[in-house]
Amino acid sequence: MEINSLSAKQVLFTDLDRELDVTRTVLDRLPEAQFNFKPHEKSMSLGRLASHVADLPNWVYVTLAQDELDAATAERLPESTTHADLLARFDRHADAAREAAARFDIANLNRDWTMRNGPQVIVTRPRLTVYRLWCLNHLVHHRAQLCLYLRLLNVPVPTVYFNTADDPTFVFA
Repeated sequence: MEINSLSAKQVLFTDLDRELDVTRTVLDRLPEAQFNFKPHEKSMSLGRLASHVADLPNWVYVTLAQDELDAATAERLPESTTHADLLARFDRHADAAREAAARFDIANLNRDWTMRNGPQVIVTRPRLTVYRLWCLNHLVHHRAQLCLYLRLLNVPVPTVYFNTADDPTFVFA
């Protein structure tokens, strides 16, 4: 497909499916028996970090489908304690994110998006900034942390962008 034939919406969401698919692969590798593992006293446990990563696609959904998030009324899910629950949670949120992207009206891209806690506005930014930085980049950042946890636990690290020592065949994924 030529770049001239891509819509603004296609350009905006070109990475979403790939990042969600790779994230699912990383989550699938996490050993349930090690969910309490912490590489450092200041680190989140593997289970807590994995639960956060599983919830990040919901941030994509909220950013695209709503004009704001009110932390005072937002659903807070408990940490996943089983591998099956973790993957089901991620899949549910990823499906919602994909649906929100498919329905997204590109005319709303530069509209402000707000995070609040009841009447207190925490931050207001353009939706594009929230989507790229607080959703996608945030997901990539924490997924990388999970890959480090995998390495420390001696669990094979999957290919994310290029090959890994555990998956040495060059893949431009």
